Amino acid sequence: MIAAMAFFVVNDALVKLASDQVPTAQLIFLRGLVTTSLLLAATLLMGQWHPMQALRSRAVWARAALDTVATFAYLTALFHLPLGVATAIVLASPLFLALMARTLLNEQIERLRWWLIGIGFAGVLLVVQPATEGFNAFALLCLGATVLQAGRDLSTRLVPPQVPSLLITLFTVATVTLASAGWTWSTGIWVAPDGRHWTLLIVAGACLGCAHQLLTLSMRAGDMSVVGLFRYSGLLFALLLGFVVWGELPNPLAWIGIGLIVMAGVTMLHRERARVRATLDAALD
Repeated sequence: MIAAMAFFVVNDALVKLASDQVPTAQLIFLRGLVTTSLLLAATLLMGQWHPMQALRSRAVWARAALDTVATFAYLTALFHLPLGVATAIVLASPLFLALMARTLLNEQIERLRWWLIGIGFAGVLLVVQPATEGFNAFALLCLGATVLQAGRDLSTRLVPPQVPSLLITLFTVATVTLASAGWTWSTGIWVAPDGRHWTLLIVAGACLGCAHQLLTLSMRAGDMSVVGLFRYSGLLFALLLGFVVWGELPNPLAWIGIGLIVMAGVTMLHRERARVRATLDAALD
């Protein structure tokens, strides 16, 4: 999950750099073409091209639909919200994911996990420092997109194990790409990208493919309430990249928030390592 967040942040930074001339819908479409092509090639090379396995799974269809609606809902909200407000709302996803895992999958979540998720989210709020006047009707749309993203991650867990993770990722990205093609066509606007834009989009597409694949693997492998907490690491990568590329530095309040996020993550890792070690020791005995 930490690696997935790193790739997502690099992808976002590259798309932001390319958005100076190319419209948003076209950016998503072109980036999606790159990502879909790379994932298709990887699926074929690894001998995992079994499309009927994916097409027969309702969870794969649900995941693709949820991701598509969530993407467009978030982008629509983002155009009308301050970035800090939108970021804070989206990073509430681990809270919704833990709640869904407990309610729908009956995943046992100890009290400490809830505390760590809450502490991490408090750290997020200290970093982004959203202004209350930024909340409006589009904040509710952004909140809906966040719930849909959590539902997408939950549906990943419901996909049959025989369906390759690469195929799940490919199907989801291809669905979003087709939807963005319709969005681009409806706008009637097309800007011919130059060499710089193509370079940014190709690298961004590769990063997005890696991010989605790692996200899929993490959601299928670990406890959702544990893995979901490490979404907060994306904010740390964003801060680092913001400093390197744009020279942005956090204020003192944000540094406190960073400390809370790191503390929550390290504590969760330590607890899970201790739990796994105890399980292995019990099995050996």
